[in-house]
Amino acid sequence: MADLGLTATAAYVCGRAAVLGDTSAAVVVATFAWFEPGLITGAYVAGMNGLLARVIDDARSAATGASLRQVLGDEDPTAISDILSDAVAAAEPSGRPLFAARRASHDSNEGRPSDPFERLWWACETLRDHRGDSHTAAVLAAGIGPAEMNVLTELAVGMPLRSYTRTRGWTDEHIDAAIDRLAERGWLAGTELTDAGHQARSELEAQTDRQDERIVQAIGTRLPQVCAQLAAWGSLCIQAKLFPDDALKRAAG
Repeated sequence: MADLGLTATAAYVCGRAAVLGDTSAAVVVATFAWFEPGLITGAYVAGMNGLLARVIDDARSAATGASLRQVLGDEDPTAISDILSDAVAAAEPSGRPLFAARRASHDSNEGRPSDPFERLWWACETLRDHRGDSHTAAVLAAGIGPAEMNVLTELAVGMPLRSYTRTRGWTDEHIDAAIDRLAERGWLAGTELTDAGHQARSELEAQTDRQDERIVQAIGTRLPQVCAQLAAWGSLCIQAKLFPDDALKRAAG
């Protein structure tokens, strides 16, 4: 991504958004949901300057596949990547723009990535986007704003107040307003979530989980095996410093 001239932030934003095609920043802001709009707009406009979305998507897929191949070594991801790819095909795309776009980027147009490591990455990320889009729907239905959601998340997983929310581009002014709204709901007292706040955050996760039912059914009795294998591979990625070693950061997403 650096070879394409992208900064770290632009690589993240443009890399994830590339499956949407050469679209407007407003669409990307809407699909990313929890980030401060100016942060996403600036990174997207700067990163896409003179580049085609497909070029970015192809480069990202190839680089990630090569990275996984190096980290996993002699491991063969074919069986797991195929199970997850079948789950991608079974999932419902309605109301899920990032999921639908990422699935169509390979599954409908050109077939699944032929390289098993790229296929593993594509399937995992596509399922992640299904859950992410589902989570956005659950949160919006509950009438919770983006800055509020970030505060809920950081406190629910044990991060200090404001720490995670600031990384999403929100200013102290935005965070103060979010804190006031959460307090009005009875979900926040001082710097801690109330019991009602924890319950509300847990219910959002439960509503998101329920929307993954088709995926779980498609994987079926193989789910424990798949989760155990992905956890083991994830540990290798953490040891290689490709994933953050901070468990709280991983928990927050």
